[in-house]
Amino acid sequence: MIDRLNRRVAELRNPSIVGLDTHLMLLPAAMAERVDHADPMGSAAALILEFNKGLVDAIADIVPCVKVQVAYYEQYGWQGMKAFCETLAYARQKGLITIADCKRNDIGSTASAYANAYLGRTPFPQGEIASMDADFLTVNGYLGSDGVLPFVEACKTYDKGIFVLVKTSNPGSGELQDRSLGETTVFETMGDLVQAWGRETLGETGYAAVGAVVGATHPKQGEILRKRLPEVPFLVPGYGAQGATAADLSGLFDARGFGAYVNSSRGIIGAHKKSGLPYADAARDAALAMAEDLRGALSAVGRMDY
Repeated sequence: MIDRLNRRVAELRNPSIVGLDTHLMLLPAAMAERVDHADPMGSAAALILEFNKGLVDAIADIVPCVKVQVAYYEQYGWQGMKAFCETLAYARQKGLITIADCKRNDIGSTASAYANAYLGRTPFPQGEIASMDADFLTVNGYLGSDGVLPFVEACKTYDKGIFVLVKTSNPGSGELQDRSLGETTVFETMGDLVQAWGRETLGETGYAAVGAVVGATHPKQGEILRKRLPEVPFLVPGYGAQGATAADLSGLFDARGFGAYVNSSRGIIGAHKKSGLPYADAARDAALAMAEDLRGALSAVGRMDY
């Protein structure tokens, strides 16, 4: 799957991801007003799915991947989770690679169950059935190998991928992740573990199926990790609404312009709030502008071979 993602990035000349962090208050007012107060959760979930489908239709030919953040769907109960699953399925149907942003983690059989749910197959007496069937999943690695290896096994079995939290974009990440461990730091140590976990998953394009979440808001740490982890792909949140620019991020890519996938959520799916355009048109314009921004930044430093 990591090879498919890299090839799609090259085909589109675009290493960006659109985050579908969709909630009712982000919808156009006329759409949000259609909530049925006799069934608020169900109707809200249906409207969110409708909104997402419009977004996917608008961007499917210009971005390689979407990231669907589960928390925004969980808050609408089981109906929201149904919209989450149907959003993943619709994006996949339209040819997009999908990331389930769930930051799952546990140990042993529980981790295996999470891996089955999001990446693999759920066992039944008659066989196995795919559930969420995302292409990638975000994983919290701070329980160590016990909490990550079941996901790695799913990656190997089903040609999927994971992104493990390493240096996250939130301001408080340094409280733990920047702490010194002798001659290294917590985030560097976690990065080393990620590289070790992915060694048996290396693809033809030079990257492993086990990647790292590296926040765009910490470019210096990102550059350290890029040099330290040459085979580890980075999922990079924090562009746009969180303050990071394309110029900040060139050091997270390799010399060819691969190795990092930059996510923007609110800046794209909420673009209609500022532009006044129909939401799908506004999202497409914002996605095109982001792609051009990233291409320009990479070209300026000679890091774009596609």
